[in-house]
Amino acid sequence: VGTAVGAAVGAVAGGLAGKGVAERMDPTAENQYWEQNYRNESYVKPDYTYQDYGPAYRTGYEARARYEGRNFDEVEPELRRDYETRYRGDSRLEWQDAREATRAAWHRVERALPGDADRDGR
Repeated sequence: VGTAVGAAVGAVAGGLAGKGVAERMDPTAENQYWEQNYRNESYVKPDYTYQDYGPAYRTGYEARARYEGRNFDEVEPELRRDYETRYRGDSRLEWQDAREATRAAWHRVERALPGDADRDGR
């Protein structure tokens, strides 16, 4: 019984932590930021548009709340799956090219949070 209660409390606490990130992260503002600034990133291919990169950014900034307390490298397999099955749409980017955009969006949200929420030293 104690284990079940502990697991339930942990799940609720984790959910509340993720809710806190979601409340501090405005997806509309993140989308606008990346749409205005994506061309400044070194990984961007000159012949690709925001329509290609937008889904990768969205994967990163929305996932940051879902995977609260974990770092990018820990959740990369889930992020890849999310990108390929939920977000990619008509983007021409394969995961190996979308990965850096996803990472950039993840870290932009993480840097806006107090402390080192994903324990990556940044």
